[in-house]
Amino acid sequence: MKSLTFKSAPAIKGEISVPGDKSVSHRAVMLGAIANGETIINNFLMGEDCLATIDCFRKMGVEIEIRNPNSEIRTMNVIVKGKGLKGLAKPEGILDVGNSGTTIRLISGILAGQDFETAITGDASIQKRPMKRISEPLLRMSARIEGREESEGAGGSGKEIFPPLKITGNKLRPTEYELPVASAQVKSCVLLAGLYADGETTVIEPMASRDHTERMLSYFGADIEIREDSISVRGPADLNGSEVDVPGDISSAAYFLVAGQIVPEADLLIRDAGVNPTRDGIIEVIRRMGGKLEVVNERIMSEEPRADIKIRNPRSEIRKLKGIEIGGELIPRLIDEIPVIAVLATQAKGKTIIKDAKELRVKESDRIKTISSELRKMGAKIEEKEDGMVIEGPVKLNGAKVTSYGDHRVAMALAVAALAAEGETVIENADCVETSFPGFESLLKRTVA
Repeated sequence: MKSLTFKSAPAIKGEISVPGDKSVSHRAVMLGAIANGETIINNFLMGEDCLATIDCFRKMGVEIEIRNPNSEIRTMNVIVKGKGLKGLAKPEGILDVGNSGTTIRLISGILAGQDFETAITGDASIQKRPMKRISEPLLRMSARIEGREESEGAGGSGKEIFPPLKITGNKLRPTEYELPVASAQVKSCVLLAGLYADGETTVIEPMASRDHTERMLSYFGADIEIREDSISVRGPADLNGSEVDVPGDISSAAYFLVAGQIVPEADLLIRDAGVNPTRDGIIEVIRRMGGKLEVVNERIMSEEPRADIKIRNPRSEIRKLKGIEIGGELIPRLIDEIPVIAVLATQAKGKTIIKDAKELRVKESDRIKTISSELRKMGAKIEEKEDGMVIEGPVKLNGAKVTSYGDHRVAMALAVAALAAEGETVIENADCVETSFPGFESLLKRTVA
């Protein structure tokens, strides 16, 4: 089992690009597979999660070619030969999504509209991820979906279901569904199912969540209407294969953005990072906490905003990071970045309060618990709350032996903490980093001056 070892860094410098956006990469394969014609995906993320999505669609008869999988240059990576809306074939075996929650939740919406039965599962972590949140709206649409049932915990009612799932395709009917909590995965699942329903399917959001699905559906020619608090898609859809240029993943860039605020000196340029307004909460938080960065060269390609991000913090300048409150509508814009935001907060003066983030309890790990426990090993002052945490700073971090609990975002956040810690930090169980950021260790060490 792989471990990562990092020491304190005097500076972080260089010009880098981070891997393609994981959310966009997943969706490009899915829509390309059910579109008519060929879809070309540039800068596709060659991480384990996205490769699991490719594997699932290959098992359903979709021809997908990967080119230059090890290339660091920006080039054509993936070609998907679309089968059309109803062209998928029944897989011979069980679909395995590995560690990818995005794959299992989004693909379930597509499988619900097929004319065959599918079994789908994932690794031990996926088999603990709750699926009632997608089964409820899909059942309203006449889908047939079953899973392993367990009684809900205290305060819950009825049964929760978990993978493996059995999805029996059916003729779907349109629905209007109001999300109990903001969730891009649930929203996307329902919209993808809506492509197969005869009529208009509407998802109402309590607050905005990441909108990559809506943008890409529009780009592929779906009949979609986006309002302030709801999204509607009309089926049956007729999607057209397209060329998708995937921006760098802001969630991957976040580790470098935070590192640039907490090491003694930084002179870093991150090229072509996604700055979708439903995903840019990390930029707002850094600025509100008194950090410095500059967003330049903003543009839109394949319906997705992107830009270059500069961080220049000379050693001679005194940075005064301050604690802030993070919650409400900001949470969906940075839910994946909260572990590394917790690291940033350890170096800010005063209290940083993170709330309204109970969703972190059901990620690849219980991220509230795992990042709190591991940062405490390094000397952080963190109080765990049911829906977040309270972090007091600034504190002097010390190198320690920590673990990721098999969670890629926890592993990478701890690596960033190590750069600001005295001594050596060893992060155990770090194989998981490959799910979203292949090459993370070498890239981070390359920027350490």
